[in-house]
Amino acid sequence: MSIRSILKTGPDSRSVTPAGRLRQRTIRSSVRAAGVGLHSGERVSLVLQPAPPNHGIRFRRTDVSPPVVIEALAERVNDTRMASTLSAADPAFDHIRVATVEHLMSALAGLGVDNLLVDVDAPEIPILDGSAGTFAYLLQQAGLVEQAAPKRFVRVLETIEIREGDKWARLDPYFGFRLDFSIAFNHPAIDATGQRVTFDFAHDSYLKEIARARTFGFVQDVEALRANGLAQGGSLGNAIVMDEWRVLNSDGLRYADEFVKHKVLDAIGDLYLLGRPLLASYVAHKSGHAMNNQLLRALLAQPQAWTEVCFESPSRSDPAPWALDWLVA
Repeated sequence: MSIRSILKTGPDSRSVTPAGRLRQRTIRSSVRAAGVGLHSGERVSLVLQPAPPNHGIRFRRTDVSPPVVIEALAERVNDTRMASTLSAADPAFDHIRVATVEHLMSALAGLGVDNLLVDVDAPEIPILDGSAGTFAYLLQQAGLVEQAAPKRFVRVLETIEIREGDKWARLDPYFGFRLDFSIAFNHPAIDATGQRVTFDFAHDSYLKEIARARTFGFVQDVEALRANGLAQGGSLGNAIVMDEWRVLNSDGLRYADEFVKHKVLDAIGDLYLLGRPLLASYVAHKSGHAMNNQLLRALLAQPQAWTEVCFESPSRSDPAPWALDWLVA
């Protein structure tokens, strides 16, 4: 096994092409989808397009002239109310935003997609069915291809933790990618389900166990959310909705622990805004988009706590994150 720090990034980087499976990935062909924005309620068209090695994930607002490109990076997050929202880096265009990116980002992380251009004609990614499952299906329909460049990881070397009252999130050193998440909503419908999930990409399937977990909300909160311009497009077709006692969706839950699994799904998407897959253990209690972003910013602010690495040749001692779904996708 050969590990090296990546000293230069961007489309002009020169890297040794690996002989093993830890290569960068994009999609084989473009694929389209349409839906409504969960919070805006606007009709949205989405086009996922292949991108070259070291391009990363970028969103392009095609409804403005000229089109504005927004990189999917933690420092571009400017709003975390109920979703992760990105803004353009150029001060002249920082009012141009793309909201609710976390479900698509989760699917991209789950299927190991490093490089993608996402054209969107509205200020929000469509909610589709409220999970990452439809996005994962679109990626599989487009086809996934390996590229002639090594996959680059951010490896956590020191523990980083963020706390706010009884809420907290932490990254620990771990040679792989594992998430341990717990919730506490004190609601009868949620309390009757699993409250904690531990998920390890080395031996658990993102597609089978996480991707289809839907976002959720409460009827009593809808009026306040809509008064603040949120949840305009929410419905029983794209969210689990509850009154004071029960789930209102006629089809019930997809997983016995769907609530906490959706929080894991969100965390995977939020953490992928690091711009690289993580080699770390993420442990959190009652965390959300804001705390997940704070955690990434705290990590980036401490250069001694992480390093960028890639694996130039296959080895039994290579990390095995995403192995199950990468092989079948």
